[in-house]
Amino acid sequence: MHPIDPIGVKITSNNIQGKVVVITGASSGLGEAAARLLSAWGARVVFGARLADRLKSLADELTGRGGKAIAVTTDVTQRV
Repeated sequence: MHPIDPIGVKITSNNIQGKVVVITGASSGLGEAAARLLSAWGARVVFGARLADRLKSLADELTGRGGKAIAVTTDVTQRV
């Protein structure tokens, strides 16, 4: 029997646990959902977006639940 994560998704493998995952667009939508899900599965998440306040709130939420999360304010649409 495979474990179920907090939002009801069946986990078929535990190989994400402890891995570092980088997510862009994490202040809302799919990026935010991916950060929450992967953190719940045990990944260490590093996420970025333009909205610093939302990123900080998400990082605080995930670390408050025992996860490892780092928020970086960034804009991936700007070219260097």
